[in-house]
Amino acid sequence: MKKKLDLFILIGQGRLNQSKGKYLEAISAYDEVLEFLPDNDDIWHNKGVCLYYLGRYEEAIYAYDKAIEIQPDNEDAWNNKGIVLYSLGRYKEAISACERVLEIKPDYDDAWNNKGIALDDLGRYEEAIYAYDKAIEIKPYHHDAWCNKGVTLKNLGRYEEAIYASDKAIEFKPDSYQAWNSKGNALRNLCRYEQAISAYKKAL
Repeated sequence: MKKKLDLFILIGQGRLNQSKGKYLEAISAYDEVLEFLPDNDDIWHNKGVCLYYLGRYEEAIYAYDKAIEIQPDNEDAWNNKGIVLYSLGRYKEAISACERVLEIKPDYDDAWNNKGIALDDLGRYEEAIYAYDKAIEIKPYHHDAWCNKGVTLKNLGRYEEAIYASDKAIEFKPDSYQAWNSKGNALRNLCRYEQAISAYKKAL
């Protein structure tokens, strides 16, 4: 049986490697910890994050499910599971995962934003805007929510509102190529071509 100090060191190594993007090394450390602490939901969650960044989505879902099995109210595991499901194109399941997060923590701004993204991909634009607005209500400077709202408003043909949302995203993150590109698309649809070109150049 490993000593508590050894496990503490392994956990630290795993987290350090994860923070440096050394995901395989992090997983190796986490696996060693899990041999002795199989009911540690945080370690399963961290392993899931590493697997996600390695593109090993099904394994990531398994790790998140283990974390959730141990701690059903682990909102981060639910949220990240939703991200993986979205990456797999399983949008309805992703929405369900986000909704479970929001049952646990109604003010989880990223879960509202992630739900909006999945709703947008299903063409449920008004619901997506509502989700983005909830994220913005919780965190007014949520760059991603403003940016994504701009995209959805453009999809609805509400181009002036889309430009406003993109401008808000740019206000909080001036180098956001997504927001500049989204603004350019809305301007192009309004036949404001010179302004659109200028926005697209900022996106480069």
